Amino acid sequence: MLSELSRQFLFDLQHTGWVEFLAVIAGILSVWYSRSENILVYPTGLFNTIAYIFLSFQFALFGEASVNLYYTVLNIYGWYAWTRKNDQRQLLLRITFSSPRQWACQSGFFAAFYLAVFFALTFIKKGFSAQAIPWADAFASASAYTGMWLMTRKKVESWYWWIATNLASIPLYFVKHLVFTSVYYLILLIIAIGGLMEWRKRAKAIDHAT
Repeated sequence: MLSELSRQFLFDLQHTGWVEFLAVIAGILSVWYSRSENILVYPTGLFNTIAYIFLSFQFALFGEASVNLYYTVLNIYGWYAWTRKNDQRQLLLRITFSSPRQWACQSGFFAAFYLAVFFALTFIKKGFSAQAIPWADAFASASAYTGMWLMTRKKVESWYWWIATNLASIPLYFVKHLVFTSVYYLILLIIAIGGLMEWRKRAKAIDHAT
């Protein structure tokens, strides 16, 4: 079993297309920039999401296609939100923790999108694409929807949702033979854990300063 997975991995890695390769590089840069609160997270993120819209349709990952379309819109919004300043030329957004009420809203947001994507993909699987994997695709999609929105608001908890997205996406893309992307999500998982620790530290420093 292990040797078969290894052969599949090496075969699919050798057949990685240039679109997937460039998308992965841009995505890694984007997440790295988000960890350091660098505005370059958004232009690199835009390149990544547009490329993955193309790949998602090509490989029947329709939930992920919707995620990347959503990412594209929120990359534009986040770029604007992160650069807004007050009259003293200070950035308006700072890294903060979510309140219990905000946590409840995030969970409801996730649940609503999960159900919507799951039922939509179940319909697509029956009528149009037997390759779709509704439960896994819906989980990765809904957690990503939640994480991206919280990232634009500089919420520490965005990283928890990114970690969930990455954990779901590693096997999801592997079974679709997009193994370079599967490795990409493994790298993003490691960066997300570091990002969570970094943003927690920054949020605590801001709390102590106020």
